[in-house]
Amino acid sequence: MDTQMKKGILEMCILFQLKKEPVYGYELMKSVRQVFSDVYEGSIYTILRRLHKSGYTKVIQKESPNGPPRKYYEITPSGEEYLSLMLEEWSAVVKGVSSLGIHI
Repeated sequence: MDTQMKKGILEMCILFQLKKEPVYGYELMKSVRQVFSDVYEGSIYTILRRLHKSGYTKVIQKESPNGPPRKYYEITPSGEEYLSLMLEEWSAVVKGVSSLGIHI
């Protein structure tokens, strides 16, 4: 899959996961790699940093049962708006591809 396309899809998937509940980085990375096994750990953290810098996520420190506090990522209201736009675009792409008779 094209690298740029995969980054956009990963960004959408990460925000979608965060919409369900706040998640710490390693936990999020494990769940994403179950679907996209070829994604490097560093790529997930790079996307998380970019989403945070853009104001789409916020970081909350929570105590960990083992070791130092963990950084939990949570979607912000602007992140929810951005996710909504991404999902609309994704839906349009899927419909467009389907209208060409391509069904997977």
